[in-house]
Amino acid sequence: MYQKLTPKQKALTINLDPTIYGTFAEIGAGQETVRHFFRAGGASGTIAKAMSAYDKDFSDAIYGKEVKNRYVTQNRLRKMLRYEVALIEERISRENNPNRKFFSYANTVTTINFDKTVRGHGWVGIRFQVKENEDYNEIVIHVKFKENDATLQQETLGNLGVNLIFGAFHYYDNPRNLVESLYDEVATDNLEIDMIDFSGPAFEYVDNRLMSLQLVKHGMTDAVIFNSEGNNMLPADILYKKNIFAVRGSFRPVTKVNIDMLKNGMEMFMKDATCTQEETEVLIEITISNLRADGDIDERDFLDRVDVLAKLGYTVIVSNYSEYYRLIDYFASYTTGDIGVAMGVNNLLMVFDEKYYKNLSGGILEAFGKFFRNGMRVYLYPYKDPETHELLDSSTLKVEENLKELYKYFKHNERIVDITNYNPEFLEIYSRDILEKNRLQHERLGKSASGRCCRND
Repeated sequence: MYQKLTPKQKALTINLDPTIYGTFAEIGAGQETVRHFFRAGGASGTIAKAMSAYDKDFSDAIYGKEVKNRYVTQNRLRKMLRYEVALIEERISRENNPNRKFFSYANTVTTINFDKTVRGHGWVGIRFQVKENEDYNEIVIHVKFKENDATLQQETLGNLGVNLIFGAFHYYDNPRNLVESLYDEVATDNLEIDMIDFSGPAFEYVDNRLMSLQLVKHGMTDAVIFNSEGNNMLPADILYKKNIFAVRGSFRPVTKVNIDMLKNGMEMFMKDATCTQEETEVLIEITISNLRADGDIDERDFLDRVDVLAKLGYTVIVSNYSEYYRLIDYFASYTTGDIGVAMGVNNLLMVFDEKYYKNLSGGILEAFGKFFRNGMRVYLYPYKDPETHELLDSSTLKVEENLKELYKYFKHNERIVDITNYNPEFLEIYSRDILEKNRLQHERLGKSASGRCCRND
């Protein structure tokens, strides 16, 4: 466990380190981060330059124009970081400044608007050296503000910036601590970090998917997304104005049932929504509660699952949404397009279980208002009972007596539809049986290896 320090203590520690030297470039929310370093004292040996190219014309003259005039973007932030580092290298002699580790901190942020209809968001990052002669590393994060006052948001941003700079130099060898330290003196109720990316020689062995997992695990965000290449993606970039088709599961292991459900459900969804694959984002969802099913999260097991899904070309979302209606509500915050969810019979029965909605004042009706919103359909994959061999689908499954008419309403209006073009052979596949077979096989292999070792001895 790292030692928690205040922003002033962190800024002073950085200022008193004669080897750390760099620039600050803050656009859109004022000079909140660098102010901590000025106030802490001893900043003359740390701060090479502090600037705010607030005017777009001046900003364009320094960093170049952006496509579609979008300035609060990851691309803009990385341009700023690399431009400022190049300027330090050009203007500061290494010979006259031996043992100096250069850095550039930058942010491009928009705070809450005057009408308080848009809370604000931004990009924050640092490009820095761990050793004088090493290549640069980068840490880039995306933040969403939750506070209702611009001044409070600016103060929160200032604390976050100090935490990022301090963490970069003091916790680079322990990225988990670095991620956790970002919230020192920052409340999760005030700020959300929904994307983080580490790159450079200091983070050569860091898997950014695991860093994304930390964000959800520690309540810094409710959902993270990464593509089949393992790159962390900004949810807004992936989901904005898209049709969304999702499949939730444990994928432990990934089976032919999962793929059959996804493939055939997606075909039906695109036909119903009259959309193309290019207009649709397909997501595989794994919940944190699923990953914690056996206790603590097994990160190796998590990576094994997503590696298989990645090889199949799928984009993965890890969420903190145990209830389906919260997942759909999340999707709807990014798009007005159609939403489809493929699920098995057991999951649909859970959706119709009132005990999951006791925390809602409107109970199951409130949940269904969010779940079965306009354009949302459930694509139901049948289930074959291994003992009775009875086939359960939307026509044969049974919900509680008091919910039967509600169920009939959604089925009649085709908000719940059966996946009919499934492969009957796959209905005999049960993931728990495969998991048990894999466990037994590993045990046999382990005993065999142990026996060979003993004979060799």
